[in-house]
Amino acid sequence: MSLETVVEDIRDEARARAEDIREQAEADAEEVVSEAEADAERIREERLDEVERQIEQEREQALSSAKLEAKQERLSARRDVLEDVREGVEERIAGIDGDRRRDLTETLLDATLAEFDDEDVAVYTRPEDVDLLEELCDDRDGVEVDGEVDCLGGVIGESDTSRVRVNNTFDSVLESVWDDELRNLSERLFDK
Repeated sequence: MSLETVVEDIRDEARARAEDIREQAEADAEEVVSEAEADAERIREERLDEVERQIEQEREQALSSAKLEAKQERLSARRDVLEDVREGVEERIAGIDGDRRRDLTETLLDATLAEFDDEDVAVYTRPEDVDLLEELCDDRDGVEVDGEVDCLGGVIGESDTSRVRVNNTFDSVLESVWDDELRNLSERLFDK
């Protein structure tokens, strides 16, 4: 075998080896590109899922916020209606006159005096009812009208001896009834 033949064989072998290396490099490059494309697709899908979750979360937050705001507005409107009703009731109570006012005031005076044990009692009422209360107290011993209070009517009684104060004003009766009946009133006014 000649030197040329050996050189040619070595060249052929080197070419074949270079071709194998090139093919392997192309295959490796294709695999790297394929993996990179798969990773990119996975990352893109993850980002899309994350964006969709974020959009859904923001939608839920906006919906919850809108529901809460609507609920607060309904409650505020209900509160306003209840305040209007209460003011109307107070006006009607303040407007009670004649025998009805006399009977109610006397009943509240009797209930007030029943809380005291034969003590001297000072009683108070609204300015418009002072004369009425003085008339009701004329035939009662140890009871004296001692001034005026800001109220819708009724009686407040005090005794220095026992340091007791009894509030039997129309306001206190209304407050008690209002608290007891507020739920029923709300249900009647705002029946679902």
